[in-house]
Amino acid sequence: MKPPAFEYFAPASLQEALDLLDRYGEEAKVLAGGQSLMPLMNLRLARPKVIIDVNGLHHLASISADPNGGLTLGGLTRQRAVERSGLVQERNPLLAAALPLIGHFQIRNRGTIGGSLVHADPAAELPAVSLALGAEFVLRSVRSERAVRAEDFFLDTMTTAIQPNELLTEIRLPGWRPRLGWAVEEVARRKGDFAIVGACTLLELDEDDLCKAARIALFGVAGKPLRMQRAEAALRGSNPDERLLAEACRLVFDDLDPDSDVHASATYRREAGGVLARRALETALRRARENSK
Repeated sequence: MKPPAFEYFAPASLQEALDLLDRYGEEAKVLAGGQSLMPLMNLRLARPKVIIDVNGLHHLASISADPNGGLTLGGLTRQRAVERSGLVQERNPLLAAALPLIGHFQIRNRGTIGGSLVHADPAAELPAVSLALGAEFVLRSVRSERAVRAEDFFLDTMTTAIQPNELLTEIRLPGWRPRLGWAVEEVARRKGDFAIVGACTLLELDEDDLCKAARIALFGVAGKPLRMQRAEAALRGSNPDERLLAEACRLVFDDLDPDSDVHASATYRREAGGVLARRALETALRRARENSK
């Protein structure tokens, strides 16, 4: 199938793009990489009357270091560019490890960081990684600019806090800390498929090798990525030994309430969520201990 007729605009500046979004609102869709939008339009699951092609806004395709050790990514930055960035590999190894899991490299050549986050597929890696990292998203409109935390951005299946007249222009990631371990695990039917279940973890140790902070984010198990806050609380302030890791993963299992679909049953997703969280925590702990030496 082919999409219904639509009006096409290719703004040459951010101001022009924001003016168009302000004018057309819910009737418009932003075209960046198009890896999600174009299939939806071809199947007529999305029927925008207006397409706003932002590929001419080259200044939104950027990767820069912050003075505090963090990173700022332009919303139009291609996923493949982030994947191959030495700066990202140095300053955010969790993000660097998650990028190769997204589709195939042909998809990552066109797909953008901002597009994946705004699309908010519940099985996608980037929303969960941004949640685990504590990312902040900068949303611009004609009248204002606001920063929204990842935990407040994802609302439900393919639903976010962005308004129809807003554009995601920046993704801000906090600085990486020296005694921090990380991991991302997922299970998919084939390489390049969306994950059936996935988990990403961060584990920070203090000078006594006790857990100073923990973040566990799961994807593919609900309408949006989920923080496993009871499991995180069980780890904080304690020695993360085998018994404690097992208890944390039991809490992950107990807190999951996924739906069944054609890809997997709810029971499978709960079991897999607990197992992947355990594997990811074990890897994060090993890396945190290595970084503490």
